[in-house]
This record gives sequence, C-alpha cells and structure tokens, in this order.
Amino acid sequence: MEELAEGFERARPRLRAVAYRMLGSASEADDAVQEAWLRLSRADRGDVRSLPAWLTTVVARICLNMLQARQTRREQPLEDHEPPAGGADPAAEAELTESVGLALSTVLDRLAPAERLAFVLHDMFAVPFDEIADIAGRSPAAVRQLASRARRRVRESGARPEPDRARQRTVVQAFLAASRNGDFAALLALLDPDAVLRADAAAVATGASTGVVGAAAVAEQFAGRARAARFALVDGAAALVWSVGGEVRVVFTLTVVGDRITEIEILADPARLRALDVVLPDRVGSLPPDRDGARRDRVGSLPPDRDGARRERDEVSPD
Repeated sequence: MEELAEGFERARPRLRAVAYRMLGSASEADDAVQEAWLRLSRADRGDVRSLPAWLTTVVARICLNMLQARQTRREQPLEDHEPPAGGADPAAEAELTESVGLALSTVLDRLAPAERLAFVLHDMFAVPFDEIADIAGRSPAAVRQLASRARRRVRESGARPEPDRARQRTVVQAFLAASRNGDFAALLALLDPDAVLRADAAAVATGASTGVVGAAAVAEQFAGRARAARFALVDGAAALVWSVGGEVRVVFTLTVVGDRITEIEILADPARLRALDVVLPDRVGSLPPDRDGARRDRVGSLPPDRDGARRERDEVSPD
C-alpha cells in the first residue's frame, strides 16, 4: 500500500490538472482525485498494470460521470472558474486557473461531456483515441469525431489551449534517440517502471512482441532497434513510424504521463493504419502539403513486403 500511495502522490499533479480541465472547478477536481485514490485503495493490484495510466483513466471516468450529472441538473460549474474562498492553497488555485485561461474554460463548459472528454484527454494530454474510446464507451472513430468537433469550436472561439504536447514530443524524440544509440540507461530513464508494450496481431505476425511489462523488459525490446524508425505526429500526438516508399507500414504510439512513457503500442493492421492521420514534420514537399505545411505520409493499404519486412525488422520493431 505504501508503494501505491507514493505512486499516487507522484501522479497527483497531473491527475488534478486533468480533472480541473474536465470540470472547470478546483474543488470538484480535488473531489475527483480523492475518489480515484479511494478506488485505487480498493482495487485488485493485478488489474493495475500501469499506475499512471490506470489513474488517468479512473479520474477521466469520474469526471465524465460528474459532467453528465451536472448536465442532467443543468448546473454550471460551482466556482465559475474562481478559486474557493478557503481550504485550498491560493497559489495552487491561481496556477490551475492561469494554466487553462478563462476564455478556454468558458468554451470547454459549452462542450458536451463526451466532446470535452475527447478534447481534453487527446489534445491537451495526448491520450490515444483507443484509450479514450474505452472511457467514453464509443468507438475510436466516434471519439476522433468528438475531438474534431470540439477542436473546431475551440478554434472558432479564439481560445488557445496549452497542451502537454511539447513535453510529450520531447520525451518521444529522446526515446527515439536512445533507441537508435542503444542507450539502455537512457531508455530506462524515459520509461515508467510499470511500462507496457503491446502490439496488434499484424505486428505480432511480423515478429513484434506483445504483453511486455516493466521498464527493463520494454527497454530491451527497443535498444538499438529503431534506426529506420522516424518521428511523426499521429492524430496530432508524437509517435514513431516506419514507412516504405512513402507508405506507412508500422506506427508506434507512445503514451506519456509526466516525463515517462507508460505504454507503447505497435500498430501494423492496414485497416487501423488507414484511419490514422500521420504527419512527418521533417519532410515537406514530397506530397501536397497540408494547411500547416507539413507532409502527410500515405498509409499503405497492403501488408509490408515480406522480404523487406524481414530485412529491416531488426532496425524498426522489437522482436
């Protein structure tokens, strides 16, 4: 229990940030985080493979339930984005309010609960759509549409969200460099102690491992293995890809909590890849540029060439 308590305290600042952006109320955010602790204390430890990811999921579900209950009662946030008069650290409350901004908070309050969930988790905290889909009880495609609709409303309002994307990008790029260099110590430093590596059936068929748990075990899978992988943005989040002839064949999604990677998923199923929006910021002009000028890679609809896959697999994906 002491180890769980320490892990919870390390995750508390991020959990509170997620809850505040979901609820727009500091006291309600604290209530949500406290409820997450109570659920953790009652949970079967075998069900908690990655503590930061588990806690983020639980807090998000609690906040979604609170938003839905608030909508049913047709209530506004209790604090109207002002810190409570007492009982909390004024500096911490001011930091929360400033980190979001009144304009963005106002727009977030106008979103439907599911839209707010999708936008906050994906656009502000880089949570993959697959994980948000489990929380929302919807398909990844539906959640992607919710986030897109919310993003459009935020953009039209002129509010500017301050996501954790810069930090996530830094962590992912550092992971790629450490993997290419075979720097095992650096990989360990970037991975959460309970990091999990998963792969879909198509990736497993080409030799990728799945169900790998623990920083050391995951680091062993990637040390010196990413010389052909490249940094990319996948659905707006930092990720790694392997492409052949301009067609993406493998995508590595990385879930970053704080400064650590908690989960890596290897995707090679053509149907799943086609649904992803892949942007390679370092290559411009090979394909028609998107609005932001970045080159968007095509996602191949055919499986990778077997000889090519065997030839480059050791440089790209763990086996």
